Amino acid sequence: MALDDTDLAHLRRCVALAREALDDGDEPFGSVLVDAAGEVRFEDRNRVKGGDHTRHPELAIARWSAAHLAPAERAAATVYTSGEHCPMCAAAHGWVGLGRVVYAVSAARLSAWREEWGLPPGAVRPLPIGEVAPGVPVDGPAAELEAEMRELHHRSVATGP
Repeated sequence: MALDDTDLAHLRRCVALAREALDDGDEPFGSVLVDAAGEVRFEDRNRVKGGDHTRHPELAIARWSAAHLAPAERAAATVYTSGEHCPMCAAAHGWVGLGRVVYAVSAARLSAWREEWGLPPGAVRPLPIGEVAPGVPVDGPAAELEAEMRELHHRSVATGP
């Protein structure tokens, strides 16, 4: 499915949250949960700088959704995110029954940038969401946001989160 103006608006908010995370000394990731009516229900950014590398915004969304939304509401919701879910977050997304995921930059692209910048691979293999949670509809990337996300990630590795 092609990304529309609504998708891009929510993804731009994710990029703003990613920038906020980076400006606070964290890794540049941000995510937004939108219900079936188009209302933003929850948003967060990466919070791993304290050493707990599970504090991803996508995992926070899954946890919040499980506590606050009925199963049908979760299934009808969309998670927007600056970077494609890692396997941990994709599994959480699938386990709580969230609906569509829309991402700005793929995990494969993020890995390619890391390699280009001479960095070692991450601690967890970057699998596509569909390999971890095959029933989840996934859309992305958003070519319009790639340059900005590349800049944020490059700044993150150049200065350290």
